[in-house]
Amino acid sequence: MKTKQILNTLFAFIGIISLAFTLPISKNIAPKPIRKTIISFEVQGNCGECKERIEHALDKNGIYKAIYNIESSMVNITYDPTKLKEIQLHNMIAMVGHDTEKVKASNVVYQSLPDCCKYRKDDDEWGPVKH
Repeated sequence: MKTKQILNTLFAFIGIISLAFTLPISKNIAPKPIRKTIISFEVQGNCGECKERIEHALDKNGIYKAIYNIESSMVNITYDPTKLKEIQLHNMIAMVGHDTEKVKASNVVYQSLPDCCKYRKDDDEWGPVKH
């Protein structure tokens, strides 16, 4: 009888130890803080349609907020620098047809913009096209 009790206790102990090794270990680690950087730079655009296109191009993972100001031709972007580099932001905008301080949109994409959105006077100068 005593042997049976010892065996039951031993099996219970082994079961508890086995269970302890199979359960995930709880870590009391605080979540990483969200990193946010705010950047502003010049982007060429003329109208509300340009504003919508530029802001939509920046509606991506890692970008918390993007606002384009038509009057100042400036975009303000709040983003996570651990997910995106600044040059990627410029490229996202150029890919939809708008020149930035660092990246010029391809001529093919630029020419596909509606006439009201075309801002180049010539290849060397920025500004709204005079109609």
